[in-house]
Amino acid sequence: MPNFVELWIYLSATPLFGLTATLVIYVLAQALYARLDQAAWANPVLWSVVALASLLTVTGVDYPSYFSGAQFIHFLLGPAVVALAWPLWERRAALRQHWRALLAAALVGGVAASGSALLLGWLAGLPLEVVLSLAPKSVTAPVAMGIADKIGGIPALAAVFAVVTGMVGALSGKALFGLLKIPTDGHGWMARGFSLGTAAHGIGAARALQVNADAGAFAGLALGLQVVLASLLIPLLFRLF
Repeated sequence: MPNFVELWIYLSATPLFGLTATLVIYVLAQALYARLDQAAWANPVLWSVVALASLLTVTGVDYPSYFSGAQFIHFLLGPAVVALAWPLWERRAALRQHWRALLAAALVGGVAASGSALLLGWLAGLPLEVVLSLAPKSVTAPVAMGIADKIGGIPALAAVFAVVTGMVGALSGKALFGLLKIPTDGHGWMARGFSLGTAAHGIGAARALQVNADAGAFAGLALGLQVVLASLLIPLLFRLF
């Protein structure tokens, strides 16, 4: 017990705390996820966030101290996103064949995601800044923050909405695809992955990649298209209207 206390004191006072806590909790969450046959509700990202937030609250460690170690993992997000291009490159023949339909689906899906969020926020009587923060909810969090800042929203709130949207998509995607009777053949996995990447950005793409390689590849494509389209079109449309 004294050795554990000494180890805790050492880790909590150094950047190693954030790095160690993140890695250990995620590995445990991933092991539980695999043991439960990849049940949607056992998503390792969701439970890692819950566990880390609880740990920081109980121990009194502030976020900057935690992030001083976790930033090493944060840095790897960039290369991880770029790596999503490789499975798509392996399916470049399908991409050349369906690029028009995929581009149209990305545009329609992005408009539906942003438009429905704005409408629901307005109907709920939310403050204007909050409604505007909902517009980029289906774009990955760092980009959503930049878009929200440009259109008068609250960047921090936009990041929260983006993360929650990704979690909801990753948790509910399998059930929704089943209800819609989307098949699990080649075209079916393409549709499932592209839909999940469009609606639930990086978290959805990660979930798709865990389930099927084809789904993961097209989820990565959808994620990239939403980043480009939302970054260009949302600020432009708000400026015009």
